[in-house]
Amino acid sequence: MNALLLQITNSIPVDTAAAATSAAEATQESVSLLDLTLAGGWAMIPLALLSLAGIYIFVERYLTLKKASQNPAGFLGRLKNLVVAGDIQGARMLCAQTNSPISRMLEKGISKIGQPLNSIEASIENVGKIEIARLEKGLSGLATVAGAAPMLGFLGTVTGMIGAFIAIAQAEGSISPKLLSGGIYEAMVTTAAGLIIGLPAYVGYNFLVSKIDSIVHDMEYSSIEFIDLLQEPQA
Repeated sequence: MNALLLQITNSIPVDTAAAATSAAEATQESVSLLDLTLAGGWAMIPLALLSLAGIYIFVERYLTLKKASQNPAGFLGRLKNLVVAGDIQGARMLCAQTNSPISRMLEKGISKIGQPLNSIEASIENVGKIEIARLEKGLSGLATVAGAAPMLGFLGTVTGMIGAFIAIAQAEGSISPKLLSGGIYEAMVTTAAGLIIGLPAYVGYNFLVSKIDSIVHDMEYSSIEFIDLLQEPQA
């Protein structure tokens, strides 16, 4: 009985040491994010550039659209009061002090007061088109990122698999998994990276488009209100 207990006691440290060794080996064999990125091959460089471009375009456009959509109702109310009071110069100053597409559009209309209504409407419409083009600036680049990143990832997948098959063709004798790991790593990593970059870019693009649609709606509403205001004394 004593011999059996001694044997069990002596075996416990051995098992513990073996478990610790296995854990250490597992830790050493784990792959870091940097290793995965480097394993992606050449395609990771243009993917990284697309990622930076997408982030820059989204942040820049978001901040621009946020400024453009600030308090259109309050501005329009003050502008109406000035125009009704006959303070045309004050109305123009208010537009000049307000940095928004609506203010620049209506300032052009105010400068045409006294001319035929068709001329005022045409002036407001022309400025509105220019402002919409400014709002949409850069969106095509973000759409390009959303479409090109997954395609570039798939291209990296194809080249990675080609490299793996070349390694198989050139191998003599038995084929080891390590021989194929480089091409398979490149194939899988580039696909994942392309999707990780492309999906947020696609969502961000649609989000910005919805913001622009909201601003354009406010611009159309404001221009209609302004034209109606000019027609009121003629009623």
